[in-house]
Amino acid sequence: MENLVDIQSRIAKLEEQAKVIRSREFDTTVKEILSKMTAFGITLKDLKAEPRTGPSRTSVATNKTAKSAKKKSGGVVAAKFRGPNNELWSGRGLMPRWLKAQLEQGKSKDDFLIKP
Repeated sequence: MENLVDIQSRIAKLEEQAKVIRSREFDTTVKEILSKMTAFGITLKDLKAEPRTGPSRTSVATNKTAKSAKKKSGGVVAAKFRGPNNELWSGRGLMPRWLKAQLEQGKSKDDFLIKP
């Protein structure tokens, strides 16, 4: 069994070997990276951005446009109900307290419909 001193000595030797290999391969690696950046049109700005996975740039741009269109379609909805103090409700989501209170007093939802 090896003792701590032997293991630390091996670690130091391996770290030294790693430094030599890193310095020997550095220039080649940089050239490969620059070559791929040129081939794919990658800029430093791209490298600082979040990494992308999946489709190409054009597909991503098309998907972003489709997603933003979806978001816009779920935007503000016109109010369908108006309360006694001019409160508004679109009819979506939870029923507001003012309408719930009016219904408990025997009124109907139809009493508060906004007529076009």
